[in-house]
Amino acid sequence: MSSPSEQHNLPFVSVKYAQSLDGRIATSTGDSRWISGPASLRLAHKLRREHDAIIVGVGTVLADDPELTVRLVKGNNPLRVVVDSRLRTPSQARVLAGGAAKGTLIATSENADSQLASDIQKLGANLLRLPAASNGEGIDLVRLLSELGHRGIASVLVEGGKSIVTSLLAARAVDRMIVIVAPKIIGQGIETIGDLGITRLSDAISFTSVKIRRLGADVIFDARLK
Repeated sequence: MSSPSEQHNLPFVSVKYAQSLDGRIATSTGDSRWISGPASLRLAHKLRREHDAIIVGVGTVLADDPELTVRLVKGNNPLRVVVDSRLRTPSQARVLAGGAAKGTLIATSENADSQLASDIQKLGANLLRLPAASNGEGIDLVRLLSELGHRGIASVLVEGGKSIVTSLLAARAVDRMIVIVAPKIIGQGIETIGDLGITRLSDAISFTSVKIRRLGADVIFDARLK
């Protein structure tokens, strides 16, 4: 049976993130390296290898400066997609520097600064202008998925941040979730998922299948969404 995304010609969408036991992806200062253990980091690279593209928000780029490659395992790097409505991705970021830009797509807003757009394109990155989200916050992520599907992308791995994960869950555009739960308690910090507008338990997002396993000190929650 095809997934909801497949039925609408959208890529299969997997969401992956690591969180503390109390549901935080970072401390109150934004520190997030490393919540999970080394074995879970290797799992993250395996998941990247299994997907055609990887999506992160510009906040993740600014906070962690990730390479978004599969350097810990053998395989091909996915297309890097950075959601950056105001083109804040620095030219020296690892997703753009040293020739990496050729494998990177920057998804930005229709009214993003033309000079900044030109500078990014000169580095070799692809630029995709998209309409704003219906709530006016950022770009239309479902439209982004549709555009990726038209480009032959059959599967995407979403690695954050919070606003992107929240928006995709609110749009019911997620097919699979891989949550790495680390045995750590942070207390006040950045929560994993924001407001989904759910006020009744009967409306909560649920799953068709759930697999749970240990990986080092971490617990891996791997589930398919209804």
